[in-house]
Amino acid sequence: MKQTIPQPKIEDSKEVTCEDTTAALRRTVRLVSALQSEHGHWPSEQSGPMYFMPPLVMCLYITGHLNTIFTAEHRKEILHYIYCQQNNDGGWGLYVGGHNSMFGTALNYICMRLLGVEPDGGLNNACERGRKWILDRGGVTSISSWGKTWLAIMGIYEWSGCNPMPPEFWLLPSYFPVHPALLLLTLETINKNKQYYCNAAKMMCYCRLVYMPMSYLYGRQFVGPITHLISQLREELHTEPYNEINWNKKRHLCAKEDLHYPHTLLQILLWDSLYTFVEPLLNRWPFNKLREKALKLTMDHIHYEDESSRYITIGCVEKSSGIKFGMLVFFLQALLASNLFDEIGLTLIKGHNFLKNSQVRDNPPGDFKRMFRHISKGSWTFSDRDHGWQVSECTAEAFKCCLYFTMMAPEMVGKKMEKEHIFDTVHLLLSLQSKNGGYPPWEPAGGSFWWEWLNPIEFLEDVIVEHEHVECTSSVMQALVLATKLYPEHRTKETDNSIKKAAKFLEEIQYLDGSWYGSWGHCFFYATWFALLGLKAAGKNYKNCLAIRKGVDFLLKTQREDGGWGESYLSNPRKLPNGGFPQQGLGGTFFKNNMLHHASYRNAFPLWALGDYRNHVWPSK
Repeated sequence: MKQTIPQPKIEDSKEVTCEDTTAALRRTVRLVSALQSEHGHWPSEQSGPMYFMPPLVMCLYITGHLNTIFTAEHRKEILHYIYCQQNNDGGWGLYVGGHNSMFGTALNYICMRLLGVEPDGGLNNACERGRKWILDRGGVTSISSWGKTWLAIMGIYEWSGCNPMPPEFWLLPSYFPVHPALLLLTLETINKNKQYYCNAAKMMCYCRLVYMPMSYLYGRQFVGPITHLISQLREELHTEPYNEINWNKKRHLCAKEDLHYPHTLLQILLWDSLYTFVEPLLNRWPFNKLREKALKLTMDHIHYEDESSRYITIGCVEKSSGIKFGMLVFFLQALLASNLFDEIGLTLIKGHNFLKNSQVRDNPPGDFKRMFRHISKGSWTFSDRDHGWQVSECTAEAFKCCLYFTMMAPEMVGKKMEKEHIFDTVHLLLSLQSKNGGYPPWEPAGGSFWWEWLNPIEFLEDVIVEHEHVECTSSVMQALVLATKLYPEHRTKETDNSIKKAAKFLEEIQYLDGSWYGSWGHCFFYATWFALLGLKAAGKNYKNCLAIRKGVDFLLKTQREDGGWGESYLSNPRKLPNGGFPQQGLGGTFFKNNMLHHASYRNAFPLWALGDYRNHVWPSK
């Protein structure tokens, strides 16, 4: 698109006027509207982790479909991306720009080799440099546990060098403390309709659905075909002959670069006991019958997850589906804040229609309780309706937008959402609240804190059980307050109690310096913004709430001399000529140690901030 509105020039000595602010807003609004897809959402890149693509290449290689699925141009572009992300000393990190890790380096090295790069080939000798980094640290046997699993599947590592992942846990009664999934079922009667939902799940859904296929592959001791290339990789990535490696001694080995979350003594004792005593029994008659039964049950769960999510699965973000709703709802709220309704009418209608059509209208199919699934009716997901996995923050932010649109003229934003679907969302959100008042992302939190002691993933933290997050809690609070205001006849008492509990949760988890810790963005400023909005929605203000005063004080004390805020030295105040804003590095996080690249954050949030600024400073204009 070509901008026709002149770019305002703001000198240091010049006062910012309403006209300058409006011009900047109009330029960005036009850019954002032009970027909207014909379906109504904003296609947005979400990338960053360097360990999503290699496993896909590995799977296609094992199944013999690599050259069928990936054309020469596909392979060329994948390799180009890998080359661009290689660090100067030859390795790759867990994410773009991160320090080297054995996990990231080994997987990307293998990926290059599977795509046809020779051992000493690649741009600037990428393979040779990557292999040197690995061998200088004792070889690939020090890769983290996830890496050991992938390498064992490929045949570059032995299953006997992996800690056990027994599928038999799925056979245990669900009330057992170590069963991975369901904790309790609740029967609730609402408007004379009985509705079931899982009250709490012990293991977080992402962890559960990664452990599920891994436990199946471990139980089968599955290994792909040992081709000539795999034999070469066995020689290239180990510092001693493959057949002479003592695999048992490698089980707990982890490179220091990968070790963010060290194994506890309890965990080591558990793995050693399973490895030494339990696994030998389960592989002998008659106990191997138990393993076969466990493998069948595990595969039933795997098939259910595939089919119920239309084969998108919970890992939609790692695939091309991306985060349609994550950016859609932020862009819509930013556009609403601009107050330039004469210029964004069609954009709002398209976005509103996409939101309404993308709400999940049914619970998971079949006997979803037996498959350890929570209700999903009334929710929104990360990607699209077919995905089916409810996300509290996406649901709440999308719900807020739909509620805002019910307050506007239909000729401006389209037909409002039906009451039935609005009430479905209220029910879904209320069902997700934890006992402490907070809201987790996917399912009600129910796992005990000691589950985290069993975290086998050395480079991620807080991944075993659901945890309540500031962002999720705040978003739900804002949505429920607005829903109660517009529909006071529906579950007002329960909603009010939920909001009070959520406000107390936010106050209790505030840091001493006045900030909050964020889970999905960088980090303290991001969470503090959410927390203050949540407390404000609950009726708190600067005068009657100490937490708000401390939060505001934190923001005032950390403001930079140039007027901005930033948790990275890459912060950059410049605006681009086309009306957009410059990319300032990775803007998202997950599980405390991984970074995400949300490409559209740079345009959504500045637009939102400019709109709010204009509305507060010049409300009459």
